[in-house]
Amino acid sequence: MAAAKVALVTGAGSGIGRAAALALAKDGYAVGLLGRTKDELDAVVDEIQKDGCKAMALLADISEENEMAAAMSELVDQFGRLDVVVANAGINGVWAPIEDLTPAEWDQTMNVNLRGTYMTIHKAVPHMKSNGGSIVIVSSINGTRTFTSPGATAYSVTKAGQLAMAQQLALELARYGIRVNAICPGAIDTEIDDNTHIRSKEETAIPVEWPQGDIPISNGEAGTSEDVADLVVFLAGSKSRHITGTPVWIDGGQGLLV
Repeated sequence: MAAAKVALVTGAGSGIGRAAALALAKDGYAVGLLGRTKDELDAVVDEIQKDGCKAMALLADISEENEMAAAMSELVDQFGRLDVVVANAGINGVWAPIEDLTPAEWDQTMNVNLRGTYMTIHKAVPHMKSNGGSIVIVSSINGTRTFTSPGATAYSVTKAGQLAMAQQLALELARYGIRVNAICPGAIDTEIDDNTHIRSKEETAIPVEWPQGDIPISNGEAGTSEDVADLVVFLAGSKSRHITGTPVWIDGGQGLLV
């Protein structure tokens, strides 16, 4: 039996993806949680199902075509349709001076963040054309509003590319009733920074100091994954039905300081 509305969230095992999956489930979606760490995904599925909502774990590498095709088919076979895609999975990768950043490090960031976002949408759209829906790409203030993160060239390029993808596809897919928007978080309290590899920061850092903190609206405190999840739910649903091709910065005003 088909679910009333179905969402796919990539990178759903932790951070923003986890929070988005939980919020969408509470809003009535059956949710497919896609990622590469089974234990994390299963834990979130259990949490959703304990509240009486529907969810399933999908193991896949977002940059691998066959794995993503299989995951999409598994999701639609289980729940009967696909209405919302949250393309969230990504990495910070290596931040380093351009002459020190290796081709392999560049390629890894591109493969996960840009190819992965492309592959997610590429495999999802055929399942969405009949009913329309919403695609939400999780980009960043880096590459779209600010350019001061030391050595973050590869990361910023992927995030700028994700916004361009959202705006290009908003027009291409409008005829099918599919909206495409980009969320651009600033500092969010997640574990992604723990996986950021920064080299020679002193060579690329911009010497700027903000005496009152760099996040104006919250006295310097980072936002939360739940803040972003609330925005995901809004952009997924009918209350944003006339919004497409739009970047939404969720940074507490951080990006306005530079």
